[in-house]
Parts: sequence; C-alpha cells; structure tokens
Amino acid sequence: MSTKHFLPDPTHLVHTSLAALPLLNPSLALDSSNKIIYLRPNTLPATQKVSLISGGGSGHEPSFSGMVGRGLLSAAVAGTIFASPSAEQVRTAIMSRVDRFADKEDGGVLVTVMNYTGDVLNFGMAVEKARAAGVRVEMVVVGDDVGVGRKNGGKVGRRGIAGTVLVHKISGALAAKGAGLSEVARVAKLTAENLVSVGASLEHVHVPGRKGMDESERLKDGEVEIGMGIHNEQGSSREVVTLPELVGKMLRQMLNQTDEDRAFLKIDSSDEVVLMVNNLGGVSVLEMGGIVTEVVGQLEKSYGIRPVRILNGTYMTSLNGLGFSITLLKVVDTGIEGSSILELLDAPCEATGWSAPVLAQTWAEQNTATREGDESASKVLTSSGLKTVPALMQQMLTRALESVIAIEPEVTKFDTVVGDGDCGIGLKRGAEAILRHIQEHPLTGDVVVDLASIVPVVEHNMDGTSGALYAIFLNSLVTALRAQGPGQATAKVWAAALQASCDSMLRYTPARPGDRTLVDALYPFVETLAHTGDVKAAATAAQEGAARTRGMRASLGRSVYVGGSGFEQVPDPGAWGLARFFLGLAGLERGA
Repeated sequence: MSTKHFLPDPTHLVHTSLAALPLLNPSLALDSSNKIIYLRPNTLPATQKVSLISGGGSGHEPSFSGMVGRGLLSAAVAGTIFASPSAEQVRTAIMSRVDRFADKEDGGVLVTVMNYTGDVLNFGMAVEKARAAGVRVEMVVVGDDVGVGRKNGGKVGRRGIAGTVLVHKISGALAAKGAGLSEVARVAKLTAENLVSVGASLEHVHVPGRKGMDESERLKDGEVEIGMGIHNEQGSSREVVTLPELVGKMLRQMLNQTDEDRAFLKIDSSDEVVLMVNNLGGVSVLEMGGIVTEVVGQLEKSYGIRPVRILNGTYMTSLNGLGFSITLLKVVDTGIEGSSILELLDAPCEATGWSAPVLAQTWAEQNTATREGDESASKVLTSSGLKTVPALMQQMLTRALESVIAIEPEVTKFDTVVGDGDCGIGLKRGAEAILRHIQEHPLTGDVVVDLASIVPVVEHNMDGTSGALYAIFLNSLVTALRAQGPGQATAKVWAAALQASCDSMLRYTPARPGDRTLVDALYPFVETLAHTGDVKAAATAAQEGAARTRGMRASLGRSVYVGGSGFEQVPDPGAWGLARFFLGLAGLERGA
C-alpha cells in the first residue's frame, strides 16, 4: 500500500479533480461549493423529460462525476473521500442544478444511489425535501455485491459496487430517448435486480491525509482479499491463490445456485449476459487484459456462458486499488419496443467515464451558460389550511423540547454503555435549536408551514444517522400533512400523517420494531394514536416500547459493533429520548 500522493490534501484533491471535468467536456459545469458536476442548460435534447442524479463519496472516479454527460447522468454530487455528500448538497442538485421537467407529462428526476447507509439516508432526505416541495422524484438503490452474503449482510443488504454504472448507462439512454419518469425508474430497478458483482484486491488503499494501516492489518505477499469492498471493507476471505483459482472462486460466488447465502440471481447458459471487468484503479492495462481473458474463458468452460457484450476498463475505482471486480448483467426484457437492455447499453453517450469521445459539435458550441442561485424548498410551500391552536401547540412543543433537554444526562449515560456517548448531546442540541427557533418565530397555527420551518433547524443541528432519520421523517410528515387538506389538525389527521411518514421512512432504513432503535418508541406512539386518538395513551405506549428495548440485542446501528452485555443493562438511548419527547408533549411525568 503506497502512502505517497502528488496531492496529499484530501480536500484540495477532490476540488481540483472535479474542476478538471468541465475542462475535458465543455457541456459540463461545476458548482464548486456544493461539489456538483452538472450538465449546462440547453444541453439535453428537446424530447428528454427526466434528469438523472447520482453521487457518493469521492475516490471512486470516474464514478460518479465522470458519468455526467448527454445520454447518461445529468448531475453527480460528490462527498469527501469515501464519505457521503450531505443532504443539502443533494437537495441543491435536485432543486437547482438540473431540469425538473414539471411542465412535461411524467417528467421529473431519478436519483440513483449505491446501498450504503450514509448515501441512502442523505440522498433519501434530499428526495423527501424535494417531494415536499412538489417535485416529481424517484429514487433507486443499487446493491449488486455478492462478496458479503445474506447472513453477514443482514437487513442492510448487498453493497453497491461497479454494477451501478450499468444502471446509470441504461437508464440514461432510456431518458435520452424521451421515456417518462415512471418508465425510466422501472427499467433502472429492473437492471439493478439483474446484477451480480464481486471484487478482489491484493492490498488496501491509502486515503490521502489519513494515517497508514498497521502492518498487522495489511495483506501478506501473495494474499488476496476476496469480496473486498470499495472502501477497504472486509470481504469473505483472505487466501493465497493464483489468478485462475481466484476467478473461479469469484464466479462461484456469483453463479453457484446451491450457495443459499449468495444465490441472488439465477443465470443459465441460455441467458444473454453482459460482462464488465472493472479496474479498481491500480491494475495495469496489461494485467487487466489477462484478467479479462481468464474470466471469459472460465465463464464458457465452467458455465457455458458466452457474454453478448464484454466491457473492460476503469468504471468505478477504490482510489488506486490494486484489484478488480467482475459484474454480470442478465439481459431481460424491458417491455419497451426499440429499447432493449442491449440497445440502451449500446446507445451513444458523451461522458468521459464511459470512454466515449466528446463530439466535435460540443467543442464548437462553446456553451458558457451556468446555473446559479438556489431555489429553497421552503419558498415553494404555501399555506395549507390545516389549522391548530397556535398557543396550545407552542406550549406542548415547548414542554416536549424541554423534557428532551432535561433528560440529556440520562440518555448520554445509556449511550456510553452501548454506543459512543453522543446520542444525548445530539438530541439536546437539536431540541435547544428548535426551542430557540419557535421562541424567535412563534407558531402560526398552520401545521404544514410551522413544521416546514422547523425541518431545516433539525437538518442543520442534528448530525449522524439519527439526525438523518429525523430529517427524513419530518420532511415526509410535511408532505403527508399537506395531503390531508384544509381543516382542523385533529388526532386522527396527525395519526394518518404520522403513519404515512413511517411508511416513507421504511424506504431508507431497514429498522423495524424489535431492532433496538428509536423506531421501538415511534411505532407504538403512532399506532396507539391511530387507534385511540389519545395523545397521553400514545405517549405511554412509546415509553413502554422504549423500556422494552432493555435486554433487546441490537441488529442495527453502532450498538451492533460495540458488543458486550450493555444492552441487557440499559434501554436504547434513541428510543428513550424520543419517548421522553412524547411524554413531554402529552404533559405526563416520566414513569419509573
């Protein structure tokens, strides 16, 4: 693992790398402050009515920014190296850096993201904010990696790796042909469902600006990590193998139908298959040629598969990773005449990451237009007509927030036992910020307007996974409340909106009751409110749900990695803090 870099400052490295893309393709522009590469205005064909956005941590180039161009992505949002971009960056891309096609039937925005917790939550939060602002937007999550099987993947599921690029290419080509949002999203999901990939590497990569790995953590000479993720994540095994042995093991993980842990996709010799052999960044072109030959030979000899398309190149890297990945795409019927998987894959595009040359016409146009400004989601919201008594709601909310602030030491104590000790501080920080906000801007009585004004406060002051979950939930709640229409915000109205928000949140997290998360307090509150219309009964149910997490083994969140017996001693900190909020809202003293 080399720790030497020409650009050792990671922040400077990301910004300068992004700045190169408009130099290489004049149809692109860079929003430097938000790290967004996007197509310049008046670039797409007049028939197109769907914009495509993706992104993720930097270090995987040419994905995602190198996939922006005609016939492919409309914009890509970059995070720091191996870290998700923020929800605000993604929201800006959706709202201000691409065409939203609100004037076209079934026009809108497709957001495609790889299955990593931070990416799903932050992109999901931005999607919900855009929906709350009235934008038609769909989100597709890609998980194609078989390196980690069902048992270890658990509720999180498969990681997204190089196969994601094929989803971009196929959905981008379909959008360029004028298909609507529902059709483009459907074909993107169909493509994702028919992908399997696995990677292998001879060494971990070094992230500029970080300390190198200890010698004990590094791979030994001749050792290969099979299934290594694109962020140095552990794979399925470390073995000393030859290339033929390695390729054989990788193909078995993708194609062996008797392996119940990894039989994600059934491919027969009669199926048409696309093969992509991807360079993780540090393998020579000479060696990649030898790897492709080995993979193609074993596919035919051992499985009777002769790929109808073979792609070889650098599509999704792990910085300068000394490894490669294999992706197989089963060619299935899209149901659209003239737009088969192969036709879409073969369609022309203009993106540097797809190794497609920039057309002379693009250089000649010298398009200098850019997109400026920022259309805030809050400006789009208008009075909903859904009313409540502002003084009463102000009193209840103040009481609930003060309860959360008061319980911070107890929540912090619990989180020190089963987490990293920051849950109580995070809840307190968010509660104090909301309290200041409603003191400076008293509630108006329009529940949609009031809640919409609080959501940015949560987003800016609560970080981490719980902050993202709260923001997604509240953004969804704005949309759900607005859908209730004008009238009085009764308990029945609140219950219906809260239930819809719970359903929406399930798209972005696998957390369910019994997983020892804040959901164990949230769901009992919502369900009891729906059945009884009684806020006090609902708050009591939330407290009982939080109490039940004592002794419950976590299946999600940081507690999974902490280990030990702490979960037997204390309840889940997040659930406990949320239950205290509900108790304060209802005007109840905390029970024993």
